[in-house]
Amino acid sequence: MSYEFLTHSAAETIDAGTEIAKKLGHRNVICLFGDLGAGKTTLIKGIQAYFAPNTAEKNPANSPTFVYLNIYEGQIPIYHFDLYRLRDADEFLGMGFDEYLFMEGVCCIEWSERITALIPSDCVRITLTHSGGDTRRIFVSC
Repeated sequence: MSYEFLTHSAAETIDAGTEIAKKLGHRNVICLFGDLGAGKTTLIKGIQAYFAPNTAEKNPANSPTFVYLNIYEGQIPIYHFDLYRLRDADEFLGMGFDEYLFMEGVCCIEWSERITALIPSDCVRITLTHSGGDTRRIFVSC
């Protein structure tokens, strides 16, 4: 199944994340693809707002670029990875992060192309692209 959104603001991108979250189960791996500034973290804010609304207000999703992982507790935990600075899949394995791919919760991975060989085949793939100004095209494939 695949579908897409066209958003024209950060708020609409967050809303798209919430709509995507409504279609997910309690255990999913979401792989996000897109250039820097494409809106990956903004989309995750919507997923967080749906599954962990209490933390969305107190600790909104932000890019964990320097620590690799942020965890947002809620009715379903969100494991938010940003692998931009990761060298390769071996580094990911060496830090023991692969266990998060199979835990109860939603694992959101920015720059997941860095660990292609480790990604479960049933993951949700989301590609975000700039379409001029604040407009984003969000293509979801499950």
